[in-house]
Amino acid sequence: MPFHEVRFPANLSFGAIGGPERRTDVVTLANGYEERNSPWAHSRRRYDAGMGLRSLDDVEELVAFFEARQGQLFGFRWKDWGDYKSSAPSKDLSAQDQVIFTGDEVTRDIQLIKSYVSGSQSYARPITKPVQGTVRVSIGGDELQDGIDYVVDTTSGIVSFTHPPDTDAVVRAGFEFDVPVRFDTDRIATAVASFQAGQAPSVPVIEVRL
Repeated sequence: MPFHEVRFPANLSFGAIGGPERRTDVVTLANGYEERNSPWAHSRRRYDAGMGLRSLDDVEELVAFFEARQGQLFGFRWKDWGDYKSSAPSKDLSAQDQVIFTGDEVTRDIQLIKSYVSGSQSYARPITKPVQGTVRVSIGGDELQDGIDYVVDTTSGIVSFTHPPDTDAVVRAGFEFDVPVRFDTDRIATAVASFQAGQAPSVPVIEVRL
């Protein structure tokens, strides 16, 4: 899939609305009971970039970015200000934030993940677009050195270790990350007069699978 490793201007995504969506098929049986099933293993995020625009300069920056991506053709990185790091929003990143693997003395390449936990249930989200220079990794509580003990592919979210982690060794990581998205339209309509009156254009953005 065509993808540009460039982030949508963070000052424009700040204030945007959006979040995860799921797809659930619901069938109501004759007796009134329901059967529910989801064909999606992972949620998909949608945003509206128009809500982050505050000036005509912002509109110009948006149009330039849109044209450079050729509308829906090329994907790009998006900072979701409500969910962009492995730690809680009020806390600093730590190499202990997320459990991403348990060693087996064989596996060297490990996908970054972020777990969402509520009660006894949890969801593991693959992180494919970590932010360069933010990834910290530890094994068994000891933080490792980037470039010596491991390297991170920021285009896929794969951490490659120099030596595979020992059996039962807990591998953890902390990181910031972007969401891979594309524009969900090939048309942007802006009106100077209405924008100055406080009306922002609708600029839908949708997460893509890579």
